[in-house]
Amino acid sequence: MANDVDPVAHNRAAWDRLAEENIEWSVPVSAKAIAKARAGDWSIVLIGHEPAPRDWFPWDLAGVRTLCLASGGGQQGPILAAAGANVTVFDNSPNQLARDDEVAAREGLTIRTVLGDMRDLGAFEDGSFDLIVNPVSNVFCPDLKPVWREAFRVLRPGGAMLTGFMNPDVYLFDEAALDRHQLVVAHELPFSSLDLSEEDRQSAYGDGPIEYSHSLTAQIGGQLAAGFVLTHLTEAPHHADVTANYFPAYIATRAVKPTTGVG
Repeated sequence: MANDVDPVAHNRAAWDRLAEENIEWSVPVSAKAIAKARAGDWSIVLIGHEPAPRDWFPWDLAGVRTLCLASGGGQQGPILAAAGANVTVFDNSPNQLARDDEVAAREGLTIRTVLGDMRDLGAFEDGSFDLIVNPVSNVFCPDLKPVWREAFRVLRPGGAMLTGFMNPDVYLFDEAALDRHQLVVAHELPFSSLDLSEEDRQSAYGDGPIEYSHSLTAQIGGQLAAGFVLTHLTEAPHHADVTANYFPAYIATRAVKPTTGVG
């Protein structure tokens, strides 16, 4: 793939297609799940199929200003809104955002949807949110420094950011071999699907989104460098990958913006 490809435009079109195909991450939550969330029985995922730890969230979500960052698809946002949060869903894909609008209309929820690149949260003022929820999505972003910087800016002091991301070691392995349930080291890190030959990229990724590995320095160290304080970390195996037999492919962190010494 040519180096002059715009990853935002490419991934927007790719995710719009995936949403049209109703992939797993584009299927809106059920009316039953919404009813349970309204009754206080809810959970969302940050990594794979693992429910995010409940104690990572405020105990009472009523009125909590929540940014679902790069989290369209009609899943996390509607659940949190049904639990009482004041939810904004920000995503690069119009079709993913349409799923949140669909659930909001169906269930009588109030959800704001905003289209954009997760590196630029200029649509929001400083300190606009109490909580940021960012399931695995920065794998589609070429540079994480502006993501953490912008997230820190729009979060109020004392607010929390919950983030899920890929273990970069996943990208060491040949994609075709993974489909055969084999681990064959084929790539150097850092990895981008842009670096593959056109033939290999089409074989492994088709017309899907461009993906990027990000080091733990970029992921965790980047949050710390932006000013966050890490409070929790957990890992999980990949939900549909042979790597699950060997190491955790997913990592999730909870970080807070300090109430003093910020700026």
